[in-house]
Amino acid sequence: MKKLIFAIACLISLTASAQEQFAVYFDSNKHELKKAEQDRLNTWIAQNQTSKILAINGYTDEDGSIGLNDTLAQRRVNHIFNLVKGKVKAREDFKTRSFGKLHKHSPVKAENRKVVIYYLPEKELHRENEVLGIKPEPKPVVKYPAGVVLTNPNGTREEIKFDVEFMKKVGDAKPGEKLVLHNINFFENTFATTPDSRPKMYELLEIMKLHKNLKIKLQGHICCQKGDPRKLSYERAKAIMLFLTRNGIEKSRVTFEGLGTTQPIYPLPEKTEEERAENRRVEILVIEN
Repeated sequence: MKKLIFAIACLISLTASAQEQFAVYFDSNKHELKKAEQDRLNTWIAQNQTSKILAINGYTDEDGSIGLNDTLAQRRVNHIFNLVKGKVKAREDFKTRSFGKLHKHSPVKAENRKVVIYYLPEKELHRENEVLGIKPEPKPVVKYPAGVVLTNPNGTREEIKFDVEFMKKVGDAKPGEKLVLHNINFFENTFATTPDSRPKMYELLEIMKLHKNLKIKLQGHICCQKGDPRKLSYERAKAIMLFLTRNGIEKSRVTFEGLGTTQPIYPLPEKTEEERAENRRVEILVIEN
């Protein structure tokens, strides 16, 4: 018979110093709490609304058969879970486990007729996986290509070398990080990319192919004058987006916006061509990774 949700299958990793526990006690052969114990539970709930339950385990005394006691222990677990459900957060993946007659008994029978809630207070929630002995899966090692060979419209073949360090940087970026797409250039006063932009565009395409969970926002910037009357920054960011989506990247993974001259690296008006070039850019804002 399928067991309901409630307790982590193994509590060996729940060390006494790492998590806390709260117990309520039952009358013999009963799976519902008497009023005094329910009041204690309600007080615990009120004091632990920001805590998180890791497991709920049910126990019985030694009277009766193993099967009957395990069923009674399970009913006790179910009863307690229904009382705390929606009031104190619990792990989504925790499973029912009733120890029944098979757990180590106290000489005092009343101490064995109980349900124990194992939980973490709010200040310890950041240690949840550590407490449970759950180790994060290692991030797969990504092998970045050194370059790509492209066929030009005239039939000639061109080898493009990639900046592998930049590709790693984007691949490891956290949500909220921004990275400049250096060497993305456009013909003057247009949103058409120049031929020397191809390496960086194909680098970005390869990164998106290798990191399936990566979602980005492309942000276009221009230089020189306040405002963006021709919406060049918008159209330039859109041009990079279209390159990615036309080469197989899902539209849901790439958004774009034009920011004009609202976020210049150097104050306007720029003093040198180098400053103008720095302000005239396309950036990646990492949304998910």
